Amino acid sequence: MPSLELKTNVPLEDPKQFLLEFSSYAAKALKKPELYISVSYHYNENLTFNGSFDPAFLMTVTSLDNLKPGLTDEYSKAFFDFFQDKLGVPGDRGYITFLDPGRAFLGHQATTFATIFGK
Repeated sequence: MPSLELKTNVPLEDPKQFLLEFSSYAAKALKKPELYISVSYHYNENLTFNGSFDPAFLMTVTSLDNLKPGLTDEYSKAFFDFFQDKLGVPGDRGYITFLDPGRAFLGHQATTFATIFGK
């Protein structure tokens, strides 16, 4: 169920193509079927980082059960590498927030994951 929300001041020539590639990459990086991956891209020319408008990003990853401390280091490296390659954003120009709200606090199919999978 991972959801990845990317905000960046880097304009994309073809956002839809980028999002398809990002979705596939996220599935591999997070070791989840792409069937459950949701990604979004929000361009914000006014996003600053360290007092400048140089390429930067903010990303929130929301997922259940696989956001553990050792794994988040691995995920962070993978996504920072991807954004360096695809957006030209250096590793010191972004933040990733990892959130696991718990199954009772994430809705899907008119219920919650706690109901679907149990607590």
